[in-house]
Amino acid sequence: MEVKAYKDDIKKFKGKSIVLLVYEETTKTVGRLSKGLANRVKKVLQVESFKGKEGEILKVPTVGLVVDFVYVAGLGKKEKVNEDTYRRVVGNIVRRLKKDKVDSALIITPRRGDLNREITKAITEGVILGDYTFDKYKKKEEEFKIKEVLIYKGDEEAIRFGKIFAEAQNYARDLVNEPGNVINPITLAEEAQKLAKEYRLECKVYDEKEIQEMGMMALYSVGKGSVNPPRLIHLVYKPEGTPKEKIVLVGKGLTFDSGGLNIKPGDYMRNMKMDKSGACAVLGIMRAIAQLKPEVEVHGIVGAAENMPSGNAYRPDDVIRAKNGKYIEIDNTDAEGRVTMADTLSYASELKPDKIIDMATLTGACMVALGEYTAGLFTNASDFAQEFKEIAKKTGERVWELPMDDERLRKKIKNTVADVLNTGGRYGGAITAAMFLEEFVGKGIKWIHLDIAGPAWSKEDYAYYTKGGTGFGVRTCLEYIMKVSDNV
Repeated sequence: MEVKAYKDDIKKFKGKSIVLLVYEETTKTVGRLSKGLANRVKKVLQVESFKGKEGEILKVPTVGLVVDFVYVAGLGKKEKVNEDTYRRVVGNIVRRLKKDKVDSALIITPRRGDLNREITKAITEGVILGDYTFDKYKKKEEEFKIKEVLIYKGDEEAIRFGKIFAEAQNYARDLVNEPGNVINPITLAEEAQKLAKEYRLECKVYDEKEIQEMGMMALYSVGKGSVNPPRLIHLVYKPEGTPKEKIVLVGKGLTFDSGGLNIKPGDYMRNMKMDKSGACAVLGIMRAIAQLKPEVEVHGIVGAAENMPSGNAYRPDDVIRAKNGKYIEIDNTDAEGRVTMADTLSYASELKPDKIIDMATLTGACMVALGEYTAGLFTNASDFAQEFKEIAKKTGERVWELPMDDERLRKKIKNTVADVLNTGGRYGGAITAAMFLEEFVGKGIKWIHLDIAGPAWSKEDYAYYTKGGTGFGVRTCLEYIMKVSDNV
C-alpha cells in the first residue's frame, strides 16, 4: 500500500473515496469539499444526527459525483484531540475501507494549510498499523488490499518517518505472532542475522557453549531444559560521526514459556509464544534505526531461551552465578525472564552505555496493578523517566511509573542463601521483579525497565491493533532515540 501526500486542489481529486476527519459538534471540514459533494454530505450528516464523537464513522454514497464515497470520521472534542487520536481514528478507518473493499482514499483533516509533521506522521502510522493482519497460516482466497492512501497537504518527510516507525512495529508484531515451533532461540538468532545483513547492522550471535564460557550461567540455566539451546544476540548500529549517546536496548526473549518444572496450568501456557515480545520489539527498533540513521550509537541485546521441563531443566532451590558475579537462588522456575535478563543486563552494562532500556513481558502482577493496556515503568533516574513518559503520551503507548524505594519490599528478594532471590512473593510482584533486575545494572548507568506483560498482547481488535502481538514499545523507544539525536 502506498501512503503519499496530496498537494493538489481537493476539487481535482478523482479517486475512489474521501475521508473527512471532523471535530465533535462541528462539520467545518465538509466545507473544504466541492459544492456538490459538500451539500450531499451535509444533508446525510443532518439526517443521521452525526455528532463527530471519536469512533463514529459515517459512509456517504456519492455515486455520480467525482468520488464514489465520502467517509466522515469523528475525532471527538477538539481540545482533547492529540496525535494518538489521529492514529486511532485512521486505524479504524483503514479497517472500514478494507471491509467495504474501497482500495483508495484521500484523508482530509480539519487543519487549514499544510499539516505539521507530527500529525502527518501519526496519520501515516495509523494507516499502516491499521492495515496489519497476521493470517499466513490461513487458507484463503486472494486478500483484498488497499492500494493507496493520500494525505491532503501532508509533509513528505513525516510520511517517510511514519512508514519506517509503523513498519518496524508491524515487523515486531509478525515475530511475536509466530508460534514456538517456528521461532525458537536458534531461528530468532537467524532472523537477527538476516536483519543485520539486509540493513547493514553489526551482529554477533553466541551459542550455548560461548554463553557458558562468558559466565552467563543464568541465561544458560533457563534454556538448558529445552532441546532448542539458548542464544545471545547482539546487534549494533554506529553512526558515521561521533555519537551523541550510547543507548542499549535489552529485550526478554523467551520464545516459549511452559513455566519449566513449576509448570503453568494449560490456560496460562496458551499464547506463551508472546513471551518473546520484548526481544521482538528490540529487533523491530534496530530495523528502523538502521534506516533512520540517528547520531546515537544503539545496541540491541536479546537473551533467547525456551523454558521447558526436562531432566536437564533448572530447579527450585538451585543457586546460579550470573555474569556480574552475583548469585541467584531460584524460588520458582516460572520467574525465568528476570533470570535470563540478569545476564543480558550485566552484558549490556559492560558496554558502558549512557542509558539502558529493557522491555520484558515480566509479571502478571503488573497486569493486576495497571490492567492490560498499560506498561509499568521502573527507573533509577527520574529525569530519564520523565522524558520517556512525555514521549509515550505522544505515541499512545501507555506507561505508568511504579515506585522502587520501598526497602521493606526489597528485603523480600534478599532473604535468601544467595545474593538475590528470583521472586519476592505475591504482593508487589512487579516491583520486586524490577528490584531484582536493578541488581544487574551497572553503577552510574541510567536505566528504564518496561514491564510490558499487559500491552504486548491484545485479546481484541481496537484502534490500530488486532488480536495478537502489538509490538508495544517500538515507537516510543524510536521517538526517544530520535529526540536524543535531534533528528525529529
